[in-house]
Amino acid sequence: MPRRGQHDQTPGDARNPFSDVGGPAGRHAQTHDVRREEITNPRGPVREKEDYDQDLHDPQLQTGPGHAEQSFVAAGAKQVHELLPWLDSSQLEQLTVLNEGTRLEQGGVYLDLRARERGPFKAIGGETADSPHLYVAKRDLDHELWHSLSRDLPEVHIDRPN
Repeated sequence: MPRRGQHDQTPGDARNPFSDVGGPAGRHAQTHDVRREEITNPRGPVREKEDYDQDLHDPQLQTGPGHAEQSFVAAGAKQVHELLPWLDSSQLEQLTVLNEGTRLEQGGVYLDLRARERGPFKAIGGETADSPHLYVAKRDLDHELWHSLSRDLPEVHIDRPN
């Protein structure tokens, strides 16, 4: 409320409780040419939906989920039997080892069966499964089998080239 002697006739005042002005936007329309402002004010380019998927995932490096076609079953490899004697035949049937030359997925977690003491690692771009390594991908194994392979090993680290 205005003090005694002040003549404030703004909308909502006790002397003028209702207004045809329409709030701040209506008052703005009384003092400015709103149509001219809409025409002359720059709005910038019309933006379509921004899709960063193309930038984040290079289609040339994409191979699809998992390494199903680029791996072999460990049950048929004698060298895997010798490296993992505590696994039974059903677990070896579930264990898939990457073929030589298979590209490792960037950010994928792998374990080298020939160097288990190093522990699981995250691959960086451009790495391949080369001899003499025997890599298994975490995403291709069930949780229990992965845990039996990686228990008592160091935490996952990022593999840096030497």
